[in-house]
Amino acid sequence: MQEKSAKVASAAPTNFINAQSAITGLRGRDLFSTLRNVAAQGLRHPVRSARHALALGKQLGRVVVLGETPYPHNPKDPRFADPTWSLNPLYRRGLQVYLSCQHQVRQWIDDSDMSTEDRARAHFLFTLINDALAPSNTLLNPQAVKELFNSGGTSLIKGLSHMADDLLHNSGLPSQTTKDAFEVGRTVATTPGAVVFRNEMFELIQYRPMSEKQFSRPVLIVPPQINKFYIFDLSPTNSFVQYALKNGLQTFVISWRNPDIRHREWGLSSYVEATEQAMNICRAITAAREVNLVGACAGGLTVAALLGHLQAKRQTRRVASATYMVSLLDSQIESP
Repeated sequence: MQEKSAKVASAAPTNFINAQSAITGLRGRDLFSTLRNVAAQGLRHPVRSARHALALGKQLGRVVVLGETPYPHNPKDPRFADPTWSLNPLYRRGLQVYLSCQHQVRQWIDDSDMSTEDRARAHFLFTLINDALAPSNTLLNPQAVKELFNSGGTSLIKGLSHMADDLLHNSGLPSQTTKDAFEVGRTVATTPGAVVFRNEMFELIQYRPMSEKQFSRPVLIVPPQINKFYIFDLSPTNSFVQYALKNGLQTFVISWRNPDIRHREWGLSSYVEATEQAMNICRAITAAREVNLVGACAGGLTVAALLGHLQAKRQTRRVASATYMVSLLDSQIESP
């Protein structure tokens, strides 16, 4: 490690009917196609399906009548962390019915003669269904019931108000947080740094060191063009930028501009040229011959295209390494 002084210098609304796509990135027709395959499997093998249904019936009988608990819930699952799920006989039975159905469906899918890919899709689909049907999602959730009594009924009124607001202003999707709860530089992107370069397409941010010594070779993070740079710096306890800084890495991040109609001609080549420019600025500021590149999602595609461009120019020695995060480089390869 060499000691190095650092030089610091509105989305379109989602249609309610496509809510599942907004959450999982799936198309509705893909889900229905998987559901058809599962239904066809049950019709082609009625004896096997009946055997699993009979096993489930016996299991539910022992759970409801005898109060057996054959499937302990995951202690790390926050949905069932309330002790009522274990101590109250009715809640315990309800949870065991849910877990028994979940277990038997998994066994039925595993015993089917679907292909490996279709079996994986079926497991994923029924995981979504199981999560949606979890007993913790009802108003009888013990935590919700306790809050209802403790608040004198106001929690229910607030919940209905939030639901109405989501239906009217959030395309029917449940809001994860208050939209005005975050402010860049105050609640997110709080790691100290400075903009060391700016042009029409991007800003280049250099962060202040957080270690006594820094590696001479810098890291340039290339975020996806459809996201913000602070996905790498959400909070002091959830920040890739701070992790890199505390481990002695000189860290730079590109902040892409939100394009408008004036920038409709910007294409991949434009972003490749911009990334190369940012890389050269990092080299000039740090006096390093090479740069470590980190590309996320579409930023990774940009990094890959840049490396191809540099290879054509026989200038790849300017890049020491390239790291890709969730970057699809070959769309012709089918996912498992």
